[in-house]
Amino acid sequence: MRFSTQMLLLQLACVTVVVAICTGVFVGIGVQQLRAEAETSALSIARTVAADSDVRAGVARASAEVGTPSNASLRGGPLSVLAAGAEANTGALFIVITDDHGIRLAHPDPTMLGEVVSTEFAEALAGRETVSWESGTLGESARAKVPVRDPDSDVPVGEVSVGFAPSSVFHELPLLLGGVALAASVALALGAVVSLISRRRLEHLTLGLQPEELSALVQNQAAVLNGVGDGVLAYGPDGVVTVANTTAARLLGIPDLVGRRIRDLALPVPVIAALVGAPKPPSTGGRAADAADPVVLAEHVVYIDTHPVSRANRHLGVIAVIRDRTDIVTLTDRLETVASMTDALRVQRHEFANRLHVTAGLMDAGRMPDARDYLDEVLEAARTPGGPFAGEHLTEPFLVSLVQAKAAQAGERGVQLTVGADSLVRGVVAAPADVATVLANLVDNAVSAAVYGAEPRWVDVELLDDGDTLVLTVSDSGPGVSDETQVFSDAPRLDVDPDAVHGRGIGLPLVREIAARLGGEVWLADVGGPGGSGAVFCARLPGVMRAPAYPTQGEER
Repeated sequence: MRFSTQMLLLQLACVTVVVAICTGVFVGIGVQQLRAEAETSALSIARTVAADSDVRAGVARASAEVGTPSNASLRGGPLSVLAAGAEANTGALFIVITDDHGIRLAHPDPTMLGEVVSTEFAEALAGRETVSWESGTLGESARAKVPVRDPDSDVPVGEVSVGFAPSSVFHELPLLLGGVALAASVALALGAVVSLISRRRLEHLTLGLQPEELSALVQNQAAVLNGVGDGVLAYGPDGVVTVANTTAARLLGIPDLVGRRIRDLALPVPVIAALVGAPKPPSTGGRAADAADPVVLAEHVVYIDTHPVSRANRHLGVIAVIRDRTDIVTLTDRLETVASMTDALRVQRHEFANRLHVTAGLMDAGRMPDARDYLDEVLEAARTPGGPFAGEHLTEPFLVSLVQAKAAQAGERGVQLTVGADSLVRGVVAAPADVATVLANLVDNAVSAAVYGAEPRWVDVELLDDGDTLVLTVSDSGPGVSDETQVFSDAPRLDVDPDAVHGRGIGLPLVREIAARLGGEVWLADVGGPGGSGAVFCARLPGVMRAPAYPTQGEER
């Protein structure tokens, strides 16, 4: 049996018991009230009859006479006539008048006149009034006994007994019981309706699930939420968070998520937009919006997928899955760096092979002096410490290889990448992953911007170190930055040139977050624009350099 059905039957049983108890109590109180009314009426009539002067005088004379009056002398007497008239007027079962010996002086049955009454009369002769339910010759009745006093001495000389039959007392009881039954039926019907409404409300709130199903659901939910590595956050149609696992709280940086509105959370606007499942802007300039665009959250790069939840055509809210992809993005950057270096090595291998072919050709042609001069030129170019792109003051191996790789990539896109003459790096890179991510992103943005600029297309990189801090500047020949307020934002941009490069995607926001995590900063030094050079970006990265283990070229050994 379903729990809701059990609850319905239990409520109906409870209502039935309550109504039955209330009905019994009410009927008992009604019966007691009717009995009390009958006793009060009998006492009032008895008092009235006993106080009548003719009754007092007649009873006093009968009590004063010696012997017992005969039945014949009492029939049709003044007391009998008076009692019969009172019975007719009040509807009493009987009105009996006796003398001080209990001899009936008046009685509804004339044959019983002159006989002793069948019930106790001593209390009345003692001057006390009594009210009770007793059985006599006329059956059970509610009767009242009142002493009749001598008009001269006020001494009890007899009694007046007035009785009402139960049929006359409870003649209103069927009507009372009918009213009580009707009220009980209405109460039961109302209880049944309320129970049915409560059952439907319960099933509506629990989506038709039974308590054992809810218990299993809670256990499964706890196991799933704490067992997955992604952040899971759910909120209802009102935007209030109802479920959030520890991973979601950690990624969002807010420990108390449950019970708070999504739009009231202290999170960046792109994150809020992703959590509420805001529609993505239409693609512009041939660029299609991804199904789930990454957003930068503190030091994490996350993907947020939202899924509406419904049951029985009823919208229940939204579930947001927050996936931390920081490690993947970092590995991707490293792979891109390795790929860039691989491409640079491929270009160098191709160039070296070409030089070998030239040298072999000159030697085969017997032009030995020309071959010797060509080799001297190659050796002279190779003596530059940083190579043809890095400049003579940039000797740090990691930076040289990275710059050369990026220069090779830029050359394939028609952009010349050079290292400024003021560059000077004496230390060794201690955090290659962070340096590669920052430098590669800034250079890639600059190269992409330079492609849209006028000839000649170039990118200039300057690198300086100061202790453990690396400062780098990247400038380009592109069209510049149209909106410097949005350049570091990862929010979708619809109000700028669709061909804009700076500020698109997660490159610059990621660079800014990495620098901030290191205690440094990334800033836009010059927006550039028409008539001048392109944008200039600067970065300061503390703690990414260390002193070399051996003296650099030019230092004393």
